[in-house]
Amino acid sequence: MKDEDSDLKVPEHAAADHPAIPRQRIGVLIANLGTPDGYDYWSMRRYLNEFLSDQRVIDYPAWKWQPLLQLIILTKRPFSSGAAYKSIWNEDKGESPLMTITKEQTKAISEEITKRFGEDVEVDFCMRYGNPSTRSKVREMVARGCTKLLFFPLYPHYAGATSGTANDEFFRALMKEKWQPAARTVPAYFDNPQYIDALAQSVEAAYSKAEITPDLLVVSYHGMPKRYLMEGDPYHCQCQKTTRLLKERLGWADDKIATTFQSVFGPEEWLRPYTVEEVARLAREEGKKNIAVIAPAFSADCIETLEEINEEIQESFVEAGGESFLYIPCLNAEPAHIDVLSDIITDNLKGWIG
Repeated sequence: MKDEDSDLKVPEHAAADHPAIPRQRIGVLIANLGTPDGYDYWSMRRYLNEFLSDQRVIDYPAWKWQPLLQLIILTKRPFSSGAAYKSIWNEDKGESPLMTITKEQTKAISEEITKRFGEDVEVDFCMRYGNPSTRSKVREMVARGCTKLLFFPLYPHYAGATSGTANDEFFRALMKEKWQPAARTVPAYFDNPQYIDALAQSVEAAYSKAEITPDLLVVSYHGMPKRYLMEGDPYHCQCQKTTRLLKERLGWADDKIATTFQSVFGPEEWLRPYTVEEVARLAREEGKKNIAVIAPAFSADCIETLEEINEEIQESFVEAGGESFLYIPCLNAEPAHIDVLSDIITDNLKGWIG
């Protein structure tokens, strides 16, 4: 980050012993899910403990869940999760792909926002779980003079276990500040026309380069317990709308696209159909030998896309008789995506600047 020492000054007419304060500015804090610091056992255990102890993610009573988590799950899962992370780890940078991509997104967005607003708006990022923490980044931005903060969870769709818990952590961080900044949060953008167009462009580009045109596009979203839907979480409905809007933008018939849900965890029934089962069924029962998979709920490629989709789900499809499997990457730091995110930020800054 920039050295802000030159912006420190004692307010005009203040007493001689008044502390110097930084020039006031606006901060934009981008938030993603998070990543372990490494794929070793203890790094994975710390990360999984924080993630799986979040009651927005697993809402069982602590007296019931924590003994199971601490004594059983966290003695075994760090090994399997660590192996999965190791298979996709960015060894050159010593970090996960999600960290690499989030840094790239932040840099590109920062450059675009600076073009629009100059030095009065600064952009940084945090993670809900792991590092850099939301708390640390809020503290840094306030210390640099951000008296207004726009918090942007990079989840196109709202879910309590994603946007909800990210906002919770942001609000908890604000509670620690002596001089609390004015704050806004960016709402879900699952039906934003620019976002839908960027998704469609990525599909069209992938299809144009494919040696075999897919029979079907499987739109795979991260899953959640079905109970959450019945309790009022809008995520399922927002996912279905994204698929519909994408289909309409592409000008496709209903039989060219399907919605599924991945990453099932625990004994409860989750949103169906499950991606890993559905791709096998499509190959085995419907003769869909060539499919493409896209994951619009993720703003950046991560363990759920690079390892789960591109390895586990692809393996399920091939073992059931599938022949051609095309994974279409997340929008990541593609220019069209940066434009979408920058425009959303600009819209949410109205009244504060510009």
